[in-house]
Order: sequence, then C-alpha cells, then structure tokens
Amino acid sequence: MQTPRRPWADHTLPLLAEGYAWLPNRMRESPDHVVRTRLMGRPALAVRGPEAVRFFYDERHVHRHGALPEPVRGTLFGKGAVHTLDGDAHRARKSLFLPLLHVERIAGLVEEVAAAWDEAVTSWTGRPGVVLFDEAAVVLTRGVCRWAGVPLRDDEAEPLARDLVALVDGFATAGPRHWRARRARGRQEARLAELVEDVRSGAMTAPADSVLDRVARHREASGELLEPGTAAVELLNVIRPTVAVSWFVAFAAHALHRWPLHRERLRAGDAAYAAAFVHEVRRFYPFAPFLGGLAVTDLTWNGAELPRGGLVLLDVYGQNHDEKLWGDPYTFRPQRFLERPVGADELIPQGGGDPRTGHRCPGEGLTIGLLEALAIRLARLEYTVPAQDLTISLRRIPARPRSGFAVTGVRAPAPVGD
Repeated sequence: MQTPRRPWADHTLPLLAEGYAWLPNRMRESPDHVVRTRLMGRPALAVRGPEAVRFFYDERHVHRHGALPEPVRGTLFGKGAVHTLDGDAHRARKSLFLPLLHVERIAGLVEEVAAAWDEAVTSWTGRPGVVLFDEAAVVLTRGVCRWAGVPLRDDEAEPLARDLVALVDGFATAGPRHWRARRARGRQEARLAELVEDVRSGAMTAPADSVLDRVARHREASGELLEPGTAAVELLNVIRPTVAVSWFVAFAAHALHRWPLHRERLRAGDAAYAAAFVHEVRRFYPFAPFLGGLAVTDLTWNGAELPRGGLVLLDVYGQNHDEKLWGDPYTFRPQRFLERPVGADELIPQGGGDPRTGHRCPGEGLTIGLLEALAIRLARLEYTVPAQDLTISLRRIPARPRSGFAVTGVRAPAPVGD
C-alpha cells in the first residue's frame, strides 16, 4: 500500500512541543510506517521497522555527513567526530573504537566502574540522602577515566561528571542547558587536547594500549595523526557516552521502584535475567527520539519519495514501542527477551546497523555490560525512596526522572556472589 501524497508541512514546532511523541504520533496516521514532513524547511522522510533500519544504514541511500545540525555537533558529538564521517574516512576513524567491542575490554571497564560503585556506596551510607542520577555519573566518570588511562584527581571527578552530563543534557534545547553544554565542551576539549599533546611529547606516559594511548597514536586514512582538538573530541566520545549510562541507571531505579517484583532475580545475580532487564530498560524508557541522515540520491521508500539532500529520519523511540514488534510495548516486561531472540535491527535504543562497519554505536556493548553490573548492585542496595517528583516528561530531550531519583537511608548490601 502506497502512502498518499500530502503536502510537505513543516513540523519543526510540533517536534519542539511534543518531543519523543512527535514521530510516533505521526506514524499512527501511516499504516506503512513512513511519514513525509519538513524540518527547519527541509523535506524529510521518517521511517520505522527492521527493513527501514537496514535502508537507513545503507550508505548507498543515506549519509550522516552534514546531517547533524550544528547545535548537536557543537555539544553532543563535537566537530570533526566519527559520527559526522562517511565512507573510507569513517571506517579509518572507526578502527580507533573497534577494540571497545572486544569482550575483555568491556569486562575491564565494567570491573573499574563496579569497583567505583562499591567505593561510592560506602560514602552514601554516611549521608542523609543521595540523588542516584548524579552519583551514578560520578561513579561512571571515575571508572571510565581509570579504564581509559585518563588521569583524574579525586577533586576533579564531580566537576568532570557535571560537564559530561551537560554535554548530553544540552544537545536538544536552545536554552540554558545548551549553553552549559557548549561551555563544558570548550573546557574539556582544551583539557584533553593538552593531555594528548603531553603524551605525544613524552611529558607524560599513557598506559600502553589504553584509550588515551590509542587516540594519541591514531592516524587518519591520510596517514596523518589526529589534530589535538579532534583527538580530544574522540576521547570525549568514549568517556561521554559511558557517563550517559547514568540516564539508564536512573531509569533502572525507576523501574525497580515501580515494579519491585524484578528485584529478587537481579539480587540473585541471574545473568540471563539481568540481560533481559537491561534490554527492557533500554527499550521501554526514552533515550534517543530519532536519528537523521541525508539522502545520497533521490530515494523512494514504501512509495514515498524524497529528493536528494532531504532528511531521512529513523524513528528510534517509536520503533522501540511498536506494537507490531513488541505486542504490549507500554508494559515493562523483561521476560519478552527470554521468550525469543530479538533481532539487532528490532531493538535500536542506540541506533542500528553493524557497529564494525556502520554507524551503530560501538559503545552499545559497553552500555549493556555496565548496566547489567549496576542493575544487580542497585537491586541489592537497601534504601528508602522519599516522596519526590518521579515523572518523566516526553517533552524533555533527553528525558529522565525529574528528581533524578533521590534515596535516603542507604545501607550497604550483604555480600552476594555475582
């Protein structure tokens, strides 16, 4: 069935007003899961579904270069980042991140972050209360810096965590959050560029084959070393998404509070259930609303046409809540991931495609490993949830529990074998 031709109405203002619900609301009117629209005056085609994911990540159809608006490049990813490249340049830069996919690398990061969490719990027990979102960000910052070989003094962890959170929190707004993100990026790029130069000059030694060492030594497809500023951008593109797992930690706490029946199996260290719980957190809660690319040539998808240079939007939040894929998409049910294998192009909270050759986030495995370890620790932690505003507004991008999930009376858990 072909989508009927409709005027290319501009939906920039509805997007700003509706947030995560914008594309799903439009998709409900389209039985073919394709929407024709305009954003900021540019024609756009929004698509959804496993076949659409493969279409979106096929470089014969869609390129990412030039698709990211400057406010996103200037805050979330950084200018010149791997996310903005295509073809050979993208593959050469991506080789810098591919070791992050190795099981032993993931295990190393999880071990560092878990140790940082266990250290932090000791301090939480002596405080009247903590905000889990904020504390998770500090824990993740300490752990990823140790793992990446980035030096970090004790008094630097909280300010760095605030800056890294700001980079994620400010990419989708034109207000104060956005300007905090720009200032944070300026500070951290300058600091890390100087660090890279110190490694190259021999003023300091990076741990062998650490992320810092690899970034300092990496060469582009041209054979040239990365410019120090670009090297700083890519260091942040390892550290920043790791700290963004604090969003998922807050969501996991929210889920355990709303549906405490999941706590016992996590406490027992049931690895299969922990994996299912983590996948359901990533599917159920809002993270990325959609992803965008540019049409390489005139395109047609399910009968809808898009001129060359138009925007192609992949409806991430909508696909993760598609009734055709999930049956009961607005029910939090980890069991669904134990009932059948789920295809990589079905569950796409951090994008789709092949992380080794395409634009799928190479840190997705890190996110899953970290969240599995922290979800088990969170389930074992004893605390009280005081009255607070735990609403999650779909108009705010990125969304999170409004209170950050505050807890009081934290008590260290009894030791349980993982």
